Amino acid sequence: MPMGKEFDYSINFDKTDFRKHPELYRVGKGEQGVLLVEPYKSEILPHWRFKNPDIARESSEKIYEMFLNYLEQQDFVGADMARKYLQMGYTRARRYANHKSGKKYKGPVPDDKKGQSGAHGREQLPLDQDPVKAAAAEIFYEKWQLAKQNEDYQELKEKFIAKYSS
Repeated sequence: MPMGKEFDYSINFDKTDFRKHPELYRVGKGEQGVLLVEPYKSEILPHWRFKNPDIARESSEKIYEMFLNYLEQQDFVGADMARKYLQMGYTRARRYANHKSGKKYKGPVPDDKKGQSGAHGREQLPLDQDPVKAAAAEIFYEKWQLAKQNEDYQELKEKFIAKYSS
């Protein structure tokens, strides 16, 4: 399925209400926009936690419930943002599961590479496994997979891309 247009970082995110202007939203890749797109960030972020399996379970269940509510309202942007928070719950918990400090690479990010993903020539730190965070990651992974494979979500995504990506 085509992904549509690239995520647009030139938008004034502080002043844009994506519920009122869904035409400005781009699915992008992975978690792009997860900490930018309002009002969804303000609605979902307060529930996003992964410190341990109990907290991750409560968080992922709440966010998945929000995902289903957005779907029920035919709000693709909200559903996609909730899906991104579930994905980010997995990826961040997984990073902490592999590196207790949460840092994957040694040294600071060069100024010209800030905001970009990747090592940028930095040395990767050795694995320092945390089974508690690994369990939290697995909980988020299951909810993320449920969300991204949800047939209503897939259908709404196709309609959204067809409508706004031409």
